[in-house]
Amino acid sequence: MKQAVFLYNTRSGKGKIARNIEAICTVFRAYGYEITPQLIDFCANPFDGNETIDLMVVAGGDGTVNYVVNAMKRKGLDIPVGVVPAGTANDFAGALGMSREPLEAARQIASGSVDRVDVGCVNGLWFVNIFSFGIFTTTSQRTPDERKHKIGKLAYIIEGVKEFRSMHAVPLEVEADGERFDLRSLMVLVFNGETAGGFHLARRSSIKDGLFDCILLEKKNFFRSTLAMCRYLAGGSPKIVRHLRARRIDIRSTVNEPTDVDGQKGAEFPLHIECLAGGLQVMCARQQE
Repeated sequence: MKQAVFLYNTRSGKGKIARNIEAICTVFRAYGYEITPQLIDFCANPFDGNETIDLMVVAGGDGTVNYVVNAMKRKGLDIPVGVVPAGTANDFAGALGMSREPLEAARQIASGSVDRVDVGCVNGLWFVNIFSFGIFTTTSQRTPDERKHKIGKLAYIIEGVKEFRSMHAVPLEVEADGERFDLRSLMVLVFNGETAGGFHLARRSSIKDGLFDCILLEKKNFFRSTLAMCRYLAGGSPKIVRHLRARRIDIRSTVNEPTDVDGQKGAEFPLHIECLAGGLQVMCARQQE
């Protein structure tokens, strides 16, 4: 019988996953899994004692998935991960095509097949969806869980608006797959996935192409920079929003700007960012679905 652990975070999203724990386990047992439910402990490695399991099922948001992937990589393991979306935005689960309904997502995983997707790594810290810094990019870290539970993605917007007061440029030296350039940037987004906070920003990104989709907002005056970002969000291509696709990116700066990985505290400068093609095993719905 296949062995699985069901790791769940009751603080993610609106906490509704707590009401579905036994029902989700029942789904997996119906598909031949011996599954053990386990409340996540962010002070422990969930793979300790679980090094030989066939599947790690994670119910939580992108931050929870990030924690689990880093814990697995630290132990040198390569175990398939199944994601039951239970957070606020669930960007990575969306890129995998997972249902927003917990029981349906459980069925997709239990009856699905193993696939390989890309994973990012910055200074030894792994990420599944996005690495970022600059304006709006550390919003998720500062948004209170209680507010996320009450109003969902709107909580990110409210917190992000506050950042206008501290808008500043970060001087950067960038090398992307051998191409070098300097930039004074308000924001840098390095996408492995397709969305950030539920907003579709990476137009050509795929978790299977071995490349990052990168967006860099150049600092001009307040009005011009804001207008350019609005035009980009509306589908335009303003010159001061630089877009590139790359597998390896090195970034240096005279400022040690705070960074973010999947909504969690990120790495410090200088930054070496690399896309590992097929670096993560995931359990997804079968293609015919």
